[in-house]
Parts: sequence; structure tokens; C-alpha cells
Amino acid sequence: MTMEYIILIIALAGIVFGADYLVSGAVSIAKKYKVSDFVIGAAIVGVGTSMPELVVSFIGALQGNADVAIGNVVGSNIFNVLGILGITAVFFPIAVNKDNMRFEMPLCIGVSLLLTILVFNFFNGSTPAISRIDGLILLSCFALFMWYSFHRDKRSRKDTPTANTEIEDKPAPLWLAVTKVVGGLALLITSCDFFVDNAVLIAKSFGVNDAFISLTLIACGTSLPELAASIAAALKKNTQMALGNIIGSNIFNITLILGLSSQVMPLNSSGITWVDYAVMTVAAILPMILGSKGKINRVSGTVMFIGFIAYNWYLLNSQIA
Repeated sequence: MTMEYIILIIALAGIVFGADYLVSGAVSIAKKYKVSDFVIGAAIVGVGTSMPELVVSFIGALQGNADVAIGNVVGSNIFNVLGILGITAVFFPIAVNKDNMRFEMPLCIGVSLLLTILVFNFFNGSTPAISRIDGLILLSCFALFMWYSFHRDKRSRKDTPTANTEIEDKPAPLWLAVTKVVGGLALLITSCDFFVDNAVLIAKSFGVNDAFISLTLIACGTSLPELAASIAAALKKNTQMALGNIIGSNIFNITLILGLSSQVMPLNSSGITWVDYAVMTVAAILPMILGSKGKINRVSGTVMFIGFIAYNWYLLNSQIA
């Protein structure tokens, strides 16, 4: 069993480095072709930091393990907001602007509610699952989000001709950027495969089910890129970037990842309960409520992080019971 832990740690490191190389290469390619910083942040970095969740859920679907595929996304979204955003706000109060309140936050709440409605089939009362049709609905939401992001970027560039270059001024040579993308993706896929297999083996050795391990260990592991990005942004006093990364990643997790994973096979959500979806939806709502005065302060961050601890305590107790 010791070997499983060693492989798990190595695979986790591979996930982090793979995602980092992938994002770095993609950003360089985008800068070379003069894609604006807004689109790079919203589309490329946002999707890039969600790549571990995408690969883990996709592999879970391929292996017929729907609890891993869905639990990874639900758990990651909870950890992103209550854990990462909460602890970040404790040390660095997070600014919330009008664009966040008008678009990104309501959309994050909307797709969380939509996922819950689709999973529990409120319209026909059948077994909880994400069907291929449900997945196409989620993918349509992803496409609309991307279209709006590019549309808003095009409009903002007309208003502000001079682009803001926060990510990097001089892109890497194209050959190096492509190598990073290909190598990062290969490392990411391989690492995630080992990570899922060994996490499930460890979970079964402790007598816990796949749903529990996917909502906790796998979810936190695949959210490491978001954690690293948020800490880096907060240290640079750019808390807006930290907020945008978390909200954007949560939208991608639901619409893109579960949308694609459900095309592999319909995802039967037997191990993920209504409580998990409810916590995910409440977590999506909290930043909008707590940031309604323009800032998520330290007290609000503490409340969010306590909520994360309480949820994990509930999961642990439900396993013991």
C-alpha cells in the first residue's frame, strides 16, 4: 500500500507541472497571435487550470466510474470557493466589481442550479444521472459563455486600443510553446490516469466509497492549479484575478467537463447526493452575497472556510456512520 501513496504523490506533482506547462505554452501561442489578455485569462488560463479536472473526469467516465467523474467536479467547485477563495480572503480581502456581479457570478449560480435540475431529472422523475442530452445542454452553455467572452473582448478593445499585458510581454518561441502544450498535455493525462487509479485503491483500502474520495482527495488534488494561481495573484495584490480564476474555473468545470464526460457515457450519479449539489450551489451564491458591498472581507473569508471544514466533517461522519 505504501507504493500507492508514493505513486499518488508523484502523479499529483505531474498534474501540477503538466497543467503549468500547458497553460504557459497556450498563453505564449495566444500572445504570438495577438489574442488579448482578457481572452487569454477568461478562455485559456481558465480552461488550463481546469485541465486536471477535465482529464480526471474524462478518465473516470471512460472507466465507467461516474462517481469519480461527477464527484471530482462537484468537490472541486466546493473547494474552489469555500476553501481557496475563503482562505485567500482571510489574508487578502477580495475586490468584487460590477462586471462580476452582473455576469460571471450569476452565470456560475445559474449553471450550478442547472446541473442540479438536470441530474435529478425534476421534469421526469427518473434515476439521477447526466444523460448525453443533458451534456449537450451544458456544452451549449459553455459555447455561449465563450462567445460572450470573445464578444465582450472585441467590444472592450474598441473602447481601449492599448492592450494590457499582465501575463507576459515577450512570448516564447513558437516551437517552445508548442512543445510545452504537447508535453504538458501528455504529462497531465498520464499523471491523472495514475492519480485516479491509486486514489480509488487507497479509498477502497480504508473502506470508503469512490464518491467520498472524489469529493475530497481527488477534488482538492485537481484544484491545485487554481490554488497556485489564486495565491500568486493575491501575493501580487491582484485579488480580482484570483476571483476571476475561481469563478471561471467553476463555470468550465460544470459546462465543459461534465458536458464532455457525459458524451463518453451517461453518468449515473448514485454516490453523489442532493446535499453535495446543494452545498455546491450555496457555495456559488455566497461570493455574490458576501461581496455585495464591493469586497469579500476577512470575516466573510473565515465564514466560507469554516463552511468548507463543516462540509468535509459531514462527509467524514457520513462514511463512519
